[in-house]
Amino acid sequence: MTGNRRAVLNRGRPSGPSCAPANEGLLRLPPTTTTKEQPISEPRINDRIRVPEVRLVGPSGEQVGVVRVEDALRLAQEAGLDLVEVAPDAKPPVCRLMDYGKYKYESAMKARDARRKQANTVLKEIRFRLKIDPHDYATKKGHVERFLKGGDKVKVMIMFRGREQSRPEMGMRLLQRLADEVSELGFVESAPRLDGRNMTMVIGPHRKKSEARSEQRRARERKAQEASEAQQEA
Repeated sequence: MTGNRRAVLNRGRPSGPSCAPANEGLLRLPPTTTTKEQPISEPRINDRIRVPEVRLVGPSGEQVGVVRVEDALRLAQEAGLDLVEVAPDAKPPVCRLMDYGKYKYESAMKARDARRKQANTVLKEIRFRLKIDPHDYATKKGHVERFLKGGDKVKVMIMFRGREQSRPEMGMRLLQRLADEVSELGFVESAPRLDGRNMTMVIGPHRKKSEARSEQRRARERKAQEASEAQQEA
């Protein structure tokens, strides 16, 4: 009995002098390393250009030809300019004589002006009630006209209450009336459609946002000039 009992207890135990460790046979992954994003480097200038010869371009864009880098640096120093590498992958690299500080300043100003001129169209929203009184209608229509003059799209929404939901044709007529009255400033970009308890329509401007801003700026300049002339006459 004792021998049989020991056999039962030892059943299923690993045989051998020692048990294998629990993590034996598992793959060991190398530690992960994070790489930092390298910033975009500026072009090499002056003494940082370390090649035997370069294809030189003059300050006005004229082609000087292939010269030794020492001669190119001497010409830049004599002209009070910088030697800037503009095409490092060319054979030989292309360098140009320029005032690099002035070039960076003008490039930054051009980028800033481009961001100012860039104008994104904004979707404005105006809400109407189906039973709107004439004064409120005129006020809201004025907002729609102002948005369209500014070059923005307008999402017009009619909100139905209670039994008004059974009269969608009345909302359709109201939206069509508004679209006809502002047709000189915009066009129906998205036809009226029901969206739950609301009916929506999108009106797009005839002019781009940038054109509208340019006209507004010219108008402000004209007013300022007229005010200045009026002060001088007084």
